[in-house]
Amino acid sequence: MFKKDSVWLGLGAGLFFPAVAFFIVEIIKKNLIIFQKDDLLYIGCVAINMILLKYAYKKDMEQTAKGIISATFVCAFIFFYYKFNK
Repeated sequence: MFKKDSVWLGLGAGLFFPAVAFFIVEIIKKNLIIFQKDDLLYIGCVAINMILLKYAYKKDMEQTAKGIISATFVCAFIFFYYKFNK
């Protein structure tokens, strides 16, 4: 079904892992009130894609890396939309 090196695989992974990290951050925020500025935590969710991107380039998965980059831009736009429309 999926090739090992495809844009869709990169896009899926690039959206899935930051989404999981985002939900973990939200759970932590509800249980702990010590976070006054949570923007850094959300940026960390987007930064997870940089780790995925490094792995994709190391394994010579060019198309997957393109999908991860696309997902990173989508996540960054969502972050800025969320931040400035609070």
